[in-house]
Amino acid sequence: LLEQLDASDNTADDDAAQHTALQTELLSLAAYYFLQAKTPTGKPLDPVARFHLGNGARLERINPEADLSAKGLRQSAGMMVNYAYVLADIERNHEAYANDNTVVTTSAVRKLLRSEAASATTK
Repeated sequence: LLEQLDASDNTADDDAAQHTALQTELLSLAAYYFLQAKTPTGKPLDPVARFHLGNGARLERINPEADLSAKGLRQSAGMMVNYAYVLADIERNHEAYANDNTVVTTSAVRKLLRSEAASATTK
């Protein structure tokens, strides 16, 4: 990402293209973090994710540019995550997480992870 920032020639078109590319890369990295980065015991690294998933939520969406405050940018590159509690699915989601450390999520979030894998193979 730093190489992409350094390579910018600071034109308006370049800024828009760079913004899109960086946002895509950040979303892919966030999907990896939430879906695949684990503690030694197999739980997600993120403590907030562990809380919500343990309570039966699903990872609904990763929102880019959701918190552009200095703190939000420093802590999470401005990204925030939504968790959904669907009453009919809470027990099943909880059991999947409790028994297998499964991160229940949406196809949209899984697609972000696939784009991360695709971009890694093209570099």
